[in-house]
Amino acid sequence: MAELVYRPVVGAARTLFKALDLKIDTQGSENIPRSGGAVLVSNHISYLDFVFNGLAALPQKRLVRFMAKESVFRHKVSGPLMRGMKHIPVDRKQGENAYKHALDSLRSGEIIGVFPEATISESFTLKSFKSGAARLAQEAGVPLIPMAVWGTQRIWTKGRPRNFGRNHIPVTIRVGKPVEAPPEEYAGAITRRLRERVQELLEAAQRAYPVRPKDEKDTWWIPAHLGGSAPTPAQVREAS
Repeated sequence: MAELVYRPVVGAARTLFKALDLKIDTQGSENIPRSGGAVLVSNHISYLDFVFNGLAALPQKRLVRFMAKESVFRHKVSGPLMRGMKHIPVDRKQGENAYKHALDSLRSGEIIGVFPEATISESFTLKSFKSGAARLAQEAGVPLIPMAVWGTQRIWTKGRPRNFGRNHIPVTIRVGKPVEAPPEEYAGAITRRLRERVQELLEAAQRAYPVRPKDEKDTWWIPAHLGGSAPTPAQVREAS
């Protein structure tokens, strides 16, 4: 089936990122299968994470269908694009419809993108994972592909103004080897193993990140446990 919307959007994103002079460092794209279904699982620190997750799959000539909250599909600008790219709307009150849609897509050989933290992490640390990604992989008989992004929060994240200036922001992406999801295994155990792997990839991306803050005012995007001024997970919970 022709991709009349997805590929032009990818081209526009690449043009924008080139104009912003983003320094994108991707490793591990070869771990994304060239054919067949898979569930791509990433941390979530920015409104743009799905774009960079999708770019990581392009070297394997794959397009990722992301599960995203239903309100994004109602927006007058993003809605037609999301529908045209065949992403999957998630109504949290009726999640079974999105689950079935994703399962059918996986069985037809698509790659589905999932953010198992469900919402952006304002502490920029890894939150707890919901088990839906593992259950999808089990039921469809496909692998889970863990990945991590870092630096995207400096472009556009929750509670901060968008930074679309030509500031040469680096973005680091790491894709790990597949995590199997045997149908006989408890989904919670698979989810814990998956989260550990994403955590390892996140730490690897942070170590590889080429920028260090110039002064104390520029530490907002660094987690507190790494010496930054981002709120701790406990502070985020208290503020919510």
